[in-house]
Amino acid sequence: GTAHAHGKPAVKWINLILRLILGGVFLASAVIKIWNVQVSQAHGIQFSHVPDLATFAQDVTNYHVPPRSLTNLVAITLPWIELLAGGLLVCGIWKRASAIVITVMMIVFLAAIGWALAHGYDIRCGCFGTVDARKVGVMALAEDSALLGIAVWLAWCLEDKPQQATETNP
Repeated sequence: GTAHAHGKPAVKWINLILRLILGGVFLASAVIKIWNVQVSQAHGIQFSHVPDLATFAQDVTNYHVPPRSLTNLVAITLPWIELLAGGLLVCGIWKRASAIVITVMMIVFLAAIGWALAHGYDIRCGCFGTVDARKVGVMALAEDSALLGIAVWLAWCLEDKPQQATETNP
């Protein structure tokens, strides 16, 4: 991209905030799936050391998008990709690369949600593992579209330059 913001503190702060929001969403999504976070009124928030990949795999299967043979691979690898991309974005390491990876994931998620809606599937989103009881619907499309917008903006604006590590600005 050519919209690099040199010497514009406002844009740098906006980019930092957007990075933290987008990275944070992906970190939360990944952590919830990987550590099988359960939220209940009786027990509050609980972490399990056994990821609930079966449930997430079922959520993936419900979309009928990847071939069944790839469902488990997607269920096992996707949360780790989310964790890595979100973590790098929050930490400010490989920011542009992370934003591009998240952009690609958001396009895939939006396509999957659109596919599910087009086929009338009444399914759980699965975006935040078993914590997320949200159904696939217009709201999920709107939220994911907003996240995609942020990811595209960051992929366009951010740079991955080695000398950036020495800067003190956000």
